[in-house]
Amino acid sequence: MKAIRLIICALSLCLTTSASFADPGDIKHSVLGSGDVLKVFVYGNPDLATETRINEEGKITFPLLGEVAIDGLTPTAAEKKIAGLLENGGFLRKPQVSIFTLSVNSQQISVLGFVRNQGRYAIEGQRSLTDVLAMVGGISPDGGNIVTLIRAQNNDFVKKEINVLEMIRSGDMSVNHNIRSGDLIYVESAPRFYIYGEVQRPGFFRLEPNMTVVQALSVGGGLNQRGTERGVRIQRRDGEGVLQVIKVKPDDLVQPDDVVYIQESLF
Repeated sequence: MKAIRLIICALSLCLTTSASFADPGDIKHSVLGSGDVLKVFVYGNPDLATETRINEEGKITFPLLGEVAIDGLTPTAAEKKIAGLLENGGFLRKPQVSIFTLSVNSQQISVLGFVRNQGRYAIEGQRSLTDVLAMVGGISPDGGNIVTLIRAQNNDFVKKEINVLEMIRSGDMSVNHNIRSGDLIYVESAPRFYIYGEVQRPGFFRLEPNMTVVQALSVGGGLNQRGTERGVRIQRRDGEGVLQVIKVKPDDLVQPDDVVYIQESLF
């Protein structure tokens, strides 16, 4: 299990390099929105070169034209619109307009939970879930394998849960969803279990997938001189929240929030 976590960390570090720098081709296909900062050039007309920010109404101010609404357009579509307005207004003949995105602030997502750097982030171009996890520094040591994606869709909210570990194990990247502006990504905490009684290191620990009772004992440092593997008990709450005390065998599976109790040997 530790080896798998190391693979995930290595993957995150590799992805960080690619996610930290926007591909200009990606930016060309992103839609523009309020807060984006643009540099606009018109070939052969340096006096029309303009650095501008899209205002809250989705408009920029451009020489000769005044306010131009470009919210929701790609840079390519915005270039064609400005060129058309310049030509139709009789200002220039067949103008060639180029737009460069200096800062993208409209494509905002939120990343919360057990990641190294929570916060709100601007995304440029097409970014996958793993790209975003790499961008925020990866999942923290206390983070789990389950990532929840909440997205606004058709005046409602859609919730998806992705098991990142299973995705990497299986190689099924179809669940590595592309992230959209407005998405909320939440990384769950890792499931835990508790162990106390006659063990070397009582306390709470990370629960790995398919962890057995004997593996849980090894995480707790093993039995102390007074401990015995006979009669190991687990305190577990059922579906209705009622606490159950269960006698278990060494190869039984430990569940999240289980309390494993090791009794003292009578001999």
